[in-house]
Amino acid sequence: ACWLGVMGFVVYVGVYSLYMKRHSVYGTLIGSLSGAAPPVIGYCAVTGDFDSGAAILLAIFSLWQMPHSYAIAIFRFKDYQAANIPVLPVVKGISVAKNHITLYIIAFAVATLMLTLGGYAGYKYLVVAAAVSVWWLGMALRGYKVEDDKVWARKLFGFSIIAITALSIMMSVDFMVPNSQNLLTYVW
Repeated sequence: ACWLGVMGFVVYVGVYSLYMKRHSVYGTLIGSLSGAAPPVIGYCAVTGDFDSGAAILLAIFSLWQMPHSYAIAIFRFKDYQAANIPVLPVVKGISVAKNHITLYIIAFAVATLMLTLGGYAGYKYLVVAAAVSVWWLGMALRGYKVEDDKVWARKLFGFSIIAITALSIMMSVDFMVPNSQNLLTYVW
């Protein structure tokens, strides 16, 4: 867990903050990895291992941050543009960012389901994860038809906070200790 903390710090400060944020459209992706480190560190501190559960948490929290961050970049478009920060909506356009948001939410939805398939969370968690993912995806898809991208992006951003909060609560309420009879045992 300690090494994960050090790696998260180095990636955030050294790679993301000092270079990627100001020089690459992929800065958000790098930042999402370090942003996902705290829950993964907590998991590894408790289990003493980086296993498939840790990898799933890393995927969930990293994938969540992409549409969350792109939504901010859309409703703060002019600020990022004025500061010359190369976020995806500024560099590639809002329509490309909407495509990425949709794809990341789909990947996020799949990742959230893996906790139950892996035996790390129960069916109550699964119901909430599925509902949150479907609702968030619906919001993303409605973004293709909106007249005001800023208003849409603020709503998407707001729901992203509700989504990750609901999932985090459900992870702690409906957790399970995996056994050898779960689906991921056969996949991994």
